Amino acid sequence: MQMKGPTSWDEYLDLVHQAVYEVDELRTCMMEEDDMEDTDLYNQYVGQLDVQLRELYDAMTGGRYQFPSDADLPFMSLVQRYGRFIPFRGLLELINKTHRNGLV
Repeated sequence: MQMKGPTSWDEYLDLVHQAVYEVDELRTCMMEEDDMEDTDLYNQYVGQLDVQLRELYDAMTGGRYQFPSDADLPFMSLVQRYGRFIPFRGLLELINKTHRNGLV
């Protein structure tokens, strides 16, 4: 099922906030995880993804964010590399699509 794009700034901001929350949830799961192999994999991208999403959210709430843009958001390089291991990949792709194309 494909997620519907945001139609307002508040909906877009909420999507980014939701992605920050998903990273927090993933970190919680990692701390509880017994499988070291999975934890090592997640550690390769979770920290960077967290920083980049929080910077995006701060830019949005601080009035420094602009869209649409012809460039992908910085976290898309992580999505391209680790996407199949990111449970909320679709959310990140929707945020980037909105960044590039604007609101629906």
